[in-house]
Amino acid sequence: MAETQMIIAEKPKVAEKIAHFLGNTVNRKMERKIPYYELERDGKKVYVVCAVGHLFALKEKGATRRMPEFDVEWVPAYKSSEQSAHTKDYVEVIEKIAKKADVYVSACDYDVEGSLIGFNAIRFCAKSTKGKRMKFSALTKEDIVAAYENMEDLDYNNAYAGETRHTLDWYWGINLSRALMDAIRMAGMYKVLSIGRVQGPTLDILVKREREIAGFKPRPYWEVYVEKGGIRYLHEKEAFWDEKEAAAVYANTKKEGVAEDVSKKEFKVAPPAPFDLTSLQVEAYRAYKMSPKDVLQYAQNLYENSYISYPRTSSQKLPLTLNLKGVLHKLAANEIYAKDAKFLLDNNMIKPHEGEKSDPAHPAIHPTGIYGKMGEQEKKLYDLIVRRFLACFGEYAVKESTSVRLK
Repeated sequence: MAETQMIIAEKPKVAEKIAHFLGNTVNRKMERKIPYYELERDGKKVYVVCAVGHLFALKEKGATRRMPEFDVEWVPAYKSSEQSAHTKDYVEVIEKIAKKADVYVSACDYDVEGSLIGFNAIRFCAKSTKGKRMKFSALTKEDIVAAYENMEDLDYNNAYAGETRHTLDWYWGINLSRALMDAIRMAGMYKVLSIGRVQGPTLDILVKREREIAGFKPRPYWEVYVEKGGIRYLHEKEAFWDEKEAAAVYANTKKEGVAEDVSKKEFKVAPPAPFDLTSLQVEAYRAYKMSPKDVLQYAQNLYENSYISYPRTSSQKLPLTLNLKGVLHKLAANEIYAKDAKFLLDNNMIKPHEGEKSDPAHPAIHPTGIYGKMGEQEKKLYDLIVRRFLACFGEYAVKESTSVRLK
C-alpha cells in the first residue's frame, strides 16, 4: 500500500505554493475555515497543511506564580496566551489530517525557528518523533520539487537549538521580568516592564553609549589650508589643538606656493558582495530610510511571492549550484534589468564576487528572476536586491588617487 504523506508549511501562503508546485491536480479543502490541500505525486497521496508561525509555546506547569520558575512544558499556544487564540483551529486541523498520514514532512523555513515549528507540529499533533525534512532557499517550483525529491531525516539538532533558545528566553525573560516588577511594586509603584536575554544586554549597550555622549567634552581645534581651483590643500598636520601654533603656521604661508611633489596611485576596488540580511537592512536604510523591521517584513513578502530567496540569512555566498546563469537569463527578459543582465551574459561574466560571511543553511539574498505585482516599498527593496546581485558579477573598478605636496 502506498504511503500517505503530510507536509507541514510554516504559513498558509507557502502551503498553497508547495501544493501547486508538487501536484498536477490539487484539491483545496477547508476545515474550520483553514485551508489544506490534497494531491498525488509519484503514486503517493499527499496532504499539505499549514501552521501560522508557532503553534506551541512554553508555559509553567504549576498554577502558582513562583519565582524563579524553571518547571515549564510545551502546550498549544492558544492555551498559553489569549493573543494566540487564532492558532487553535490550525492545531486541530493538523491533528485531524495527521491521523490519515503515516509519513510527516516538515517544509517550514530552514532555520532554528522553522525547524522547531515543524518538529513541534509532528511530535504534538501527529504524536510522532520521526519525520522528514524538505530544505529549500527559494519558493520556486525548481527548488520545491528538488527539496521534495531529496528530502532528508528531520533536522533534530536545529529543532533542539530552537527549543533551547525558547527555554532560555523563558527562564531569563519571565523570571527577571517578574523580579523587576516586584521590585517596582515594593517601591510603591506599578508598571509593566520586561527584560530578556537580548533586551537586557542591548539596553546596557545603549545606556553606556548615552553616558559616553553625555560625558563628552568638545575641544576646539584649528585647521590651516589653501583652496585653489576648487581643491582644498590641508596642512600635513591636519588638526592643531593650539591656536598659537596654528597662527604661526598660517603666518608662514603668505608666499606663493610651489608644487614640490606630485604622486599618483592606482588601486582596484572589488565589486560589492551580495546581501545578507544585515547588509540589506543597512543599505535599505541608507537608500530609502526603511527601518530594519520594515525591511524584514518586505523581504519576507518578496520571498513568499517567490521573487527572492530566503531573507533571514547571514551568508554572502552565491554558490554556482544555484543556477545563477538561469537567473540572469530570467532577468534579461525583464526590460528593467535587460541591459545589465544581457551584458553579463554576452561577456560570460557569470562568476559572482562573494563576501566572507557564510551560512550553512542558506545562500546570500538574491532574486529568483520571477517578477510580478508588488507594493511600492517592496518594489524599491526588490530593485535594490536585483541591482546588488547584478553588481556582484562586475569587474574590479580601477581608481586613481593623486597627492600634491605644496611648499
